Amino acid sequence: MRFLKAIVILILGCCPLAAREYEVFGPEGGIAFKISLPEGFNPKTDRCPMVILMHGIFSSKDYNPMPALAKGLAQAGIASIRFDFDGHGKSEGRKQDMTIEKELSDARAIWEYVRALPYVDGIGLLGHSQGGVIASMTAGRLSAEGTPPDGLVLIAPGSVIKEACQGGKFFNARFNPADPPEYIRCWGLYKLGREYLLTTQQLDIYGTASAYDGPVRVIHGTRDSIVPMWCSEKFVETYGDRAGLVVVEGENHTITRKRKEVVASVVQFFKNLGRS
Repeated sequence: MRFLKAIVILILGCCPLAAREYEVFGPEGGIAFKISLPEGFNPKTDRCPMVILMHGIFSSKDYNPMPALAKGLAQAGIASIRFDFDGHGKSEGRKQDMTIEKELSDARAIWEYVRALPYVDGIGLLGHSQGGVIASMTAGRLSAEGTPPDGLVLIAPGSVIKEACQGGKFFNARFNPADPPEYIRCWGLYKLGREYLLTTQQLDIYGTASAYDGPVRVIHGTRDSIVPMWCSEKFVETYGDRAGLVVVEGENHTITRKRKEVVASVVQFFKNLGRS
């Protein structure tokens, strides 16, 4: 009997019914997410703003700096939702199949989910590294449709991914940009697929982002060895007077040296948005 019970559990765990644990779906399947609410907040009677947090390439919702940002926002009375892009963390799909367009679809799916939450009053977007590219382009597309977010924060936005793919060098992996292989291995661990390597070369990152005309804060550390400062400077140039650049002396790309300072800057920005 115990053997049969184990078989049944195994079958159920492998069947499509298991997908019901997901509430939001992107091109590659279910999207895992976590919502952080302010202490004492009652979603049945209270209302508050929410910030959608987007992690970087090869990262997840549970890696720094996402949990620290969620905690800091909640302490300031601001809810947040952090999620895993397809192929990352606990979301469905493979990293090898990731593309920027698919991540944009994931972000849009989360946006639509948040908009339907009855307790949400105003929505902000925040992206770190490649997540910054997704957040900026999502804000631009939403703005073009007449539904812009209330505020946008980009932390070390990784727009350099386009130049990396055009130049045939992504992290420590080299390839022919005109005819990349089925996949490359970054640091010998993570696979980036051919479709990503080709389509990223054609992205209009800043052109898409420029459609957003709301308030923007760009944050970048002086000791970032992954994303160069010019990426943030280019975003500020793109947004003009509506954007401010916060340079954090000594901070690295993974936000481990001056984390409290970065979180404080994010919280202060979203608290001062008025409606959100």
